Amino acid sequence: MTSSSDPAAPAAPAVPAKAAAKDPWDLPDVSGLVVGVLGGTGDQGRGLAFRLAKAGQRVIIGSRAADRAREAAAALGHGVEGADNAECARRSDIVIVAVPWDGHAKTLESLREELTGKLVVDCVNPLGFDKQGAYALKPEEGSAAEQAAALLPGSRVTAAFHHLSAVLLQDTSLEEIDTDVMVLGEERADVEIVQALAGRVPGMRGVFAGRLRNAHQVESLVANLISVNRRYKAHAGLRVTDI
Repeated sequence: MTSSSDPAAPAAPAVPAKAAAKDPWDLPDVSGLVVGVLGGTGDQGRGLAFRLAKAGQRVIIGSRAADRAREAAAALGHGVEGADNAECARRSDIVIVAVPWDGHAKTLESLREELTGKLVVDCVNPLGFDKQGAYALKPEEGSAAEQAAALLPGSRVTAAFHHLSAVLLQDTSLEEIDTDVMVLGEERADVEIVQALAGRVPGMRGVFAGRLRNAHQVESLVANLISVNRRYKAHAGLRVTDI
């Protein structure tokens, strides 16, 4: 028998070093990606296109009518281009869906081929309005983002940019947008791309907020923000504390 001090005794197996945890704020460089905005002639889409293009992103806005998209793009400046929705989707690496809720499903169904292989960012909020104000709707799939994922099986669907004021986004006197962007998705790499895209806008930060099954709560919160804005005559957004 050999003792533990015997030089002939076999060496204990080496314990592999534990890999350092990835810094959640170590995000990819997205500056070279082309961003398409479906519904880019609406208030929200136009505002997002303006902020991203002003930050140096190449942006194409889409509309059902190419002439309307080109006219809106010319008004935005900063190199924004306009095209019909199909061309916008084909030419873009990332496609933001900013269409009205009532046209959401029809628009995505018509662009399934063009959106195959693309990173899709859904920012649509299913809302209803009555005399008491705004209220959340719940789609059969669970949320607008989950509806997009169901309609676009060949795309990588994420959800983000729900809580941004279109008024602030389009206000050319503002250099920064003081807000966090909740980003949801199934794949970390896709979520981090969208976080990085949000971070291109001065004052804005992308924050991981869970998988797509949690998108309904994020979309629904817009109804609460509308109530806040009406009461306080504001353009409220969100900030997540302690991160």
